[in-house]
Amino acid sequence: MAKNTIPEPPPSANLIQSGTTITGDIQSNGNIRIDGILTGTINAGGKVILGSTGSVEGDIRCMNADIEGRVNGSIRVRELLSFKATADVTGEIFTGKLAIEPGARFTGTCRMDSAPPDQTEE
Repeated sequence: MAKNTIPEPPPSANLIQSGTTITGDIQSNGNIRIDGILTGTINAGGKVILGSTGSVEGDIRCMNADIEGRVNGSIRVRELLSFKATADVTGEIFTGKLAIEPGARFTGTCRMDSAPPDQTEE
């Protein structure tokens, strides 16, 4: 007999579109993509993608992150933090691994180690 299986839906992401401005903190167990403006803190259990039109004034805490836009605040990433060529980041970063494309701008401090970022002293 054939086994009927229901395919799992692809992982979805929360989306803050370009032209949207949010003031406040965001808590998500999954992934989030920001193409708008956020003033506040992001806590995500998955990946944070900050698009080239996106801007965050505040802190980002997540498992992985791809940054294409502007961040002014601290970034704490447990695994891989990637700055794309259009990234403009000012602040402190704490991460396990860091990838920076040519053209990305970063002003601040960086600490890389194997300890989870939420346990890293500031």
